[in-house]
Amino acid sequence: MRPGSSSRSVHPVTEEDTARAVGSGDLPVLATPRLLAWCEARTCAAVAADLEEGRSTVGTRVQLEHVGASPVGARVEVTATLRSVDGRLLRFEVVATHAGGGPVVAHGEVTRVAVDAARFLSRLDG
Repeated sequence: MRPGSSSRSVHPVTEEDTARAVGSGDLPVLATPRLLAWCEARTCAAVAADLEEGRSTVGTRVQLEHVGASPVGARVEVTATLRSVDGRLLRFEVVATHAGGGPVVAHGEVTRVAVDAARFLSRLDG
């Protein structure tokens, strides 16, 4: 894995993506948990091609500032860029904007750790 790897996607905000729908508020605007899920999906996609067979990444830390509201119908562009690699530790910058050059909706950092998937799962109880 190398710093600079990135992934981008555009998501239309639907009724199912709102704070009201996911239980993180009562307004019909993009929910922070949904936005975070989109950001984390981009971090996974940014390094997926570089992972060896049987390896995966798990999230360990998130810092996200959700600074702008997005109504139903808005299109949100999410980009994750791998900024640093320290052994198995991966730090990503995440940025969300309204698609088409709109204002920043959110920005932050997601930290993930590369793991052997089978070994990781074998350590779980149950």
